[in-house]
Amino acid sequence: MSSAPESAELAALIRGLSSPDLANREDSAADLFGRGRELARAATTNWLAEPELAANFVLDASQFPVTTVGIAVAPGTFDRVHAANGSPRLAEVPPDQDAKEFELHFAQNIQLDILTTREPDGTGAIARYLQKFGEGIQQVELLARNVDAATEILRSRFGMQPIYSATRAGADGTRVNFFLVSLREKGPEKGKILIELVEPAAPNR
Repeated sequence: MSSAPESAELAALIRGLSSPDLANREDSAADLFGRGRELARAATTNWLAEPELAANFVLDASQFPVTTVGIAVAPGTFDRVHAANGSPRLAEVPPDQDAKEFELHFAQNIQLDILTTREPDGTGAIARYLQKFGEGIQQVELLARNVDAATEILRSRFGMQPIYSATRAGADGTRVNFFLVSLREKGPEKGKILIELVEPAAPNR
């Protein structure tokens, strides 16, 4: 859980995503993306040392998996950010999942996924996160070529258990699974981050 000063900083950055000034939105997005990416990097360093697993990720120019940082927000914040950024297309989320989302894309491959509950009194993962922590970085998505294969490597070679026993449908035809990963630096646990493995939708045939 974030400390009070960090929570205040995150709240200010999230408000910045709905600023009428594009430069403010870009600065806020870059800061949020950087924070999420660093959490993911700290959580997955040993993953990328495994050649077969590293080969399963789609890597960017820095040889880190292509990343999208997921920001959980209240419905009102969701609407304000959506409007301020030109009302981008809402993702098609499976109907059994209590979520609404859209993506924001900025220069230098900065990608955010803005997430909220489908219903005001929702009970899904996003609603539980908001109830426990408030608005913030809820997850970090890493682009994978094959989620089944990546999940099996993490399970068999790293002893990690996915959130779901089998890969499930994600937004816009993707296939996904999740791992709650501890953040450690040669010592006690320093928190956890939810990593979502995302396999792109199959091309239309």
